[in-house]
Amino acid sequence: MAVAALPVTDRFHEVLERLSSKSIEDYYNPYLRFEWPERLDENRMWMSPELLTPYGTPHFDELGEETLIRLSKWESINFYSLNVHGIRELLMEVVARIHMPGFEVPSDFFHHFIGEENEHMWFFAEFCRRYGDKIYSTTAMRADSVWEPEVENFLVFARILFFEELVDHYNSRMARDDSLCDTIRKVNRIHHEDESRHIAFGRELVSLLFTRMCETVDEERRAEVEAYLKRYVVYSVNSLYNPHVYRDAGVADPLALRNALLADERRRPVERTVIRKPLSFFRKTGIFTDDVLPAV
Repeated sequence: MAVAALPVTDRFHEVLERLSSKSIEDYYNPYLRFEWPERLDENRMWMSPELLTPYGTPHFDELGEETLIRLSKWESINFYSLNVHGIRELLMEVVARIHMPGFEVPSDFFHHFIGEENEHMWFFAEFCRRYGDKIYSTTAMRADSVWEPEVENFLVFARILFFEELVDHYNSRMARDDSLCDTIRKVNRIHHEDESRHIAFGRELVSLLFTRMCETVDEERRAEVEAYLKRYVVYSVNSLYNPHVYRDAGVADPLALRNALLADERRRPVERTVIRKPLSFFRKTGIFTDDVLPAV
């Protein structure tokens, strides 16, 4: 089945022109931009305390300051590892669509997007290898259905947008945190500055792709798409709770801690804060009919 053209608006053209110009104006060479110290201080936090997965639960105090400092290092490495894997996935999906039917209009901006995301993947991977000597592995969430082309295209960019907005919550917070070292603040600040353009683009594109999808599928299919995307939201949040991180931080029973945190309802308001912006967007555009997410 052929993919229909995007219902492009004057606003979309204006957004693409503005963001493309901004990408050119703000261009930097990441290989020259960063000065990597030989090591980072192991006796201070590597991530803002309120971003750590035990935050808001009794485990936060029970772990003790020394363990929390170690945990902040490995949760930081896990967070950047998730960026590496997430960026690699989105790059493959965007490259597969650049200058393809249905994506003629945004393809010029895709070139900026691909270039910037490739550089992001490099500096996140560089951080992990230099200061953690590893990149944590991850497992991809697979679709449980064969999607129509319009549905597949919508879901690809809806997942990308959600991932970028989740990450940006962490980036923007750590970029402002004076308790973190300059290297960590700089990595997060630079990524936040670039992602602000990608998120603005993503919201416009996802809205257009959703409109196109709705013209080709019925309400039952739309409900299946919504259910899948909600599962992806939960999957993405749960990927922050990594038992390998807890093990590396010295937690005696890392799997038990993960299970306890996932089951602790005191974490739900914290998680909702992290994903507030993308959930609000999905509700506003009609992608989500409510804000009820599936249980763990």
